[in-house]
Formats: sequence, structure tokens, C-alpha cells
Amino acid sequence: MTTDVRAPLGYQQPYGTAYEQMLEKVRYEGAYPTRERAEEAVRLVLEGLGRQLTGDERVDLAACLPLEAARALTAQIPSPQPMTGWTFVKDLATRSGASLATTRWDTGSVFAAVATCAGPDLITRILHQLPTGYALLFGRAELTPAA
Repeated sequence: MTTDVRAPLGYQQPYGTAYEQMLEKVRYEGAYPTRERAEEAVRLVLEGLGRQLTGDERVDLAACLPLEAARALTAQIPSPQPMTGWTFVKDLATRSGASLATTRWDTGSVFAAVATCAGPDLITRILHQLPTGYALLFGRAELTPAA
């Protein structure tokens, strides 16, 4: 006799525990009223980042993220035209219909959770690949090389 040890469908979580924890971190960091609002921000920002990030950094970041977050990142085809951090925020605001201030807030909240998953070394590599303006979105100082 075989026993199905899976939880009944009504009791299964729709997402993995790591993704749930990521959503809770974003919800806390962004002071969002609901988990659904935090999830909207995560999807919007990770899809946008997926259009900007390429190469090993994209692969390594996807490997660090919970599966659901990695899918949002990697489902996007990288754009041939890189965007600065400010242009990235404006693009997300246009896509979502939200204000620039709200979109900037969403981006910082999600990037804080992404940085926790990825760690400082990978975030540094990512920032070296992306155009200017992303360091501030990740909560870091924007450092420019000396002339």
C-alpha cells in the first residue's frame, strides 16, 4: 500500500518557503500593506532587471534567488540597449502605471531583498556590469573611478 504524504491541495503553499521569506522581507522593507502588493513589486522589478542583466551575473543571480523569483528574472530577454538606473526606474513606472516615487521605492525594497540573497560580492559584480545609477537603487554609494 502506498501512502501519499503530500499535504492536501487546500493546505499546500503556492510558493516555496524561500520565496515566501523573500516576499515577507520585501513587504517589511517596503512597508507594503499586503503580501500581494509586495509580490507585484518583486515581479515588476525582477522582470525589469532581467531585461538589463546578462552573462554570468544573470546566471549567478538566478541561482541565488528563490525559484519563483529566478523565473521572473530569467523569463525576460535582455535588452540590447542598457538603461541607467534612473531610466530603469522610469521604464518600470511607465510599464506599471505607478508614479516615479512609488516605483523608486519598489525598486529599492526589492533590491534590498535581492542583495540579501546574492551577497555583496555578486552585487558588486552586477553593479560593474550595469550602467551608472544602480548602486543607489541597491542602497550603495555610487562610486566613480578617479580621472
